[in-house]
Amino acid sequence: MAPKTAVYTDRLRKAGLRPTRQRVALAQLLFGRGDRHVTAEGLHEEAAASGVTVSLATIYNTMHQFTRAGLLRDVTVDGARTYFDTNIGDHHHFYCEDDGTLMDIDGAAIAVAGVPTPPHGAKVDRVDVIVRLKRR
Repeated sequence: MAPKTAVYTDRLRKAGLRPTRQRVALAQLLFGRGDRHVTAEGLHEEAAASGVTVSLATIYNTMHQFTRAGLLRDVTVDGARTYFDTNIGDHHHFYCEDDGTLMDIDGAAIAVAGVPTPPHGAKVDRVDVIVRLKRR
């Protein structure tokens, strides 16, 4: 096993996922470039360009598995577009409505006040703030 591949194999195992060939290849594409925001369609195009043969359905399934395992965070900007974020730390987002660009905002840069008390038996997991932008 190549040293770079071993890093992703280990990361998947630590997250409780079996490191299949496709999962390792997708993990390498997702996490090999630092923090970023990707759509399933965008990752599908990257996979095809790098010679990884995988269906779009498999990419969606894998990204949702990675999200449930805590490796990714999903960011839904509207009902039709979901991004997967490799930065799982505390942060928020700028979303440019003109071109669909999503950019990180440091979590400490925004203070959220007035979060209501959750219903009995529930707790607030996180608060996501999306600041929508239009280019001038």
